[in-house]
Amino acid sequence: AEHSIPRAAASVADLLADPEIAIVDIAVTPWAQAEIAAEVIAAGKHLLCQKPLADRYAHAVRVVDLARQRGVKLAVNQQMRWDAGMQVSKQLIEQGALGTPADARIEVSIRTPWPMWPWIAQSERLEIMYHSIHYLDALRYLFGDPERVTSLHGGWPGQPEVGETRTLTVFHYPDDLRVTVDVTHHNWSDDAYARFRFLGTDGIISGTLGLLYDYPTGRVDTLAYQPNREPRTWHDASLSTRWIPDAFVGPMASLMAAIQTGGDPITAGADNLGTLRAVFAAYRSARDGRTVALDEITARGE
Repeated sequence: AEHSIPRAAASVADLLADPEIAIVDIAVTPWAQAEIAAEVIAAGKHLLCQKPLADRYAHAVRVVDLARQRGVKLAVNQQMRWDAGMQVSKQLIEQGALGTPADARIEVSIRTPWPMWPWIAQSERLEIMYHSIHYLDALRYLFGDPERVTSLHGGWPGQPEVGETRTLTVFHYPDDLRVTVDVTHHNWSDDAYARFRFLGTDGIISGTLGLLYDYPTGRVDTLAYQPNREPRTWHDASLSTRWIPDAFVGPMASLMAAIQTGGDPITAGADNLGTLRAVFAAYRSARDGRTVALDEITARGE
């Protein structure tokens, strides 16, 4: 009533009993999501889940399996794929503008007030599970699945958060491609940045993630492209949308299209298992001090 919402359900069961509801958008903590998702699937509803899909890989696998068995569409809200900089980069890469991709990196150094979300600040797994998961997913979207992952994790002196707030993660591919994500959340200075650079044999894409400069309002992303030929001129893209709220249209729209066509959402649950394997491989790598193959991450082990 306070927000003039005309209909509300007293419980998940009441909501799922409504025959007019075809899609359920779940936005809860990751340890609660799998159980609710199982109820939604049992009711035959399609669903959009928050990221991470679950805090245990085995739980995520179970949700994906249940959705497949019930014949409902499951998408995960990895909306960075629809951020303007990532969308234009995807188009350029598919057009061959980079040639053979060789070096891709996302570099973020910002100040994030994690205590605003106490449950995240107290999580033993923090930075990659709740922030860099976006980058790992977007990089998979652009360059495919890596074979192996190496990750270093650390905190900041005297930080109030429990989990890692600084990470350096590398994706290893079978060819010469190297993908790096370098993030810190305790940059107290005015020299903050959030940038991406994708370098290939035939060109380079360079840009910024506008959201992180004035979070949560954010700015429009920037993106420029330079071909590897004379004259080496930079070409600026004219971007107009913002990560928040514009990119959030993408996962739900993709889910709706999949329901209509019988296809798969772009961020389908089955695809998202690849992102979660990268996430859990990063944590195992940091814990064990070694490079971890993605096929080590199984429902039995995580």
